Amino acid sequence: MSIIQADYIRDLLRFIGNAPTSFHAVHSICELLAKNGFTELLEQEHWNPEPNGAYFVRRNSSSLIIFTLNGQGLESGFRMAGAHTDSPSLKIKPNPRQINHSFLQLGVETYGGSLLTTWFDRDLSIAGRIIWKDKNNSIHSSLINFNRPVGIIPSLAIHFDREANEKKSVNKQTDLVPIFMQVEENDKPDFNHILQNQLTSEHQEIDSPEILDHELFFYDCHPPSLIGLNNEFISGARLDNLLSCYTLVRSLIEHKVNQNTLIVLNDHEETGSLSTSGAQGNFLQSVIERLLPENEKRQRCLSRSVFISADNAHGVHPNFADRYDKEHLPQLNRGPVIKFNANQRYATNCQTSSFFRMICENAGIPVQEFVMRNDLACGSTIGPLTAGQIGVRTVDVGIPSLAMHSIREMAGSMDVQYFYTAFCTYFATEPEDEIWQCLAG
Repeated sequence: MSIIQADYIRDLLRFIGNAPTSFHAVHSICELLAKNGFTELLEQEHWNPEPNGAYFVRRNSSSLIIFTLNGQGLESGFRMAGAHTDSPSLKIKPNPRQINHSFLQLGVETYGGSLLTTWFDRDLSIAGRIIWKDKNNSIHSSLINFNRPVGIIPSLAIHFDREANEKKSVNKQTDLVPIFMQVEENDKPDFNHILQNQLTSEHQEIDSPEILDHELFFYDCHPPSLIGLNNEFISGARLDNLLSCYTLVRSLIEHKVNQNTLIVLNDHEETGSLSTSGAQGNFLQSVIERLLPENEKRQRCLSRSVFISADNAHGVHPNFADRYDKEHLPQLNRGPVIKFNANQRYATNCQTSSFFRMICENAGIPVQEFVMRNDLACGSTIGPLTAGQIGVRTVDVGIPSLAMHSIREMAGSMDVQYFYTAFCTYFATEPEDEIWQCLAG
């Protein structure tokens, strides 16, 4: 592994480890953008972007749009890319307190399509955002992160379930109730009081906050890491899809470009994307309309744009290779994957796939393909939703991974560098380059 690759992966793993929720991910990215000369725009204010400016806009503190302008107008189109900030997890209910047999437990909802069995017997922490009121009745929003193990969901011992290894099922309501603390008889701790203490310990400038509400999630405390005898893999929570988010942002920041570029990082992809900050909402469309209020100019711009939807792909699992289409078996550390689906669960067509192949060829990196078996259901991404919302040509790609939607996922460390290189090449490609001929017609 080269020094450059090792440094980049170290930074990636640090980012993922410090972003237990979509709120934390967006906060970290905004700090990175601000340090690199990007200016924040607020949706509720008037915009007057400079012709050569670099900007970002956030919504709900969990979704983000980043764009740069080349000073030559927008009708030449955007180099667009997108990913999502959320991951399957356990969200704490509004009134979570449950006291059972001396244990204080916290009720949760399952967020997205988790592999639920992987959440048992893990050191869990809590993070998210809190809305609170100060002594002057002013309302504030703050992030919190307990940042240490405070919960666990113990498995039932094999002695009480002799068929657990053959017929394991999980009842989401009764089995997934993390233990948070032990209490004395007749003691009923106030969860909001616990949150008050955590808030003031993390933000020492806050005095006597009144908790109004919260959006909190359990997460795996164990940090992401390099694994494998030769450090050829990475393992960690939320690789799907913070890995893509970080790759898009770093490649744009570090590779100076003379093109109009736009990155959208949507929340709520794992639950269907139907929200104000999801890909089925109007966030992206609203930003583009503000930049190009005249409809005909906007349509000319979008017709000359292309969108790369970046979301982890399925790598072939060596123990379950029969679950895959035998002609489409992406391997870890063998390059990015182009994702195809005849029923438009992925937005790729032959033009956009050829375009991405040429990007990889120009970058000197390999590329692979994935198609789901006909007798298994296919997942989806923000790609088809974005293509349908704004009418932009789209290709769905990602790096191959294993254990998708587990509490810890796995990917290839070389693929991380491949993906970064591909997007550096994409953003830097000149309009007259022959690869754009793939999109003609």
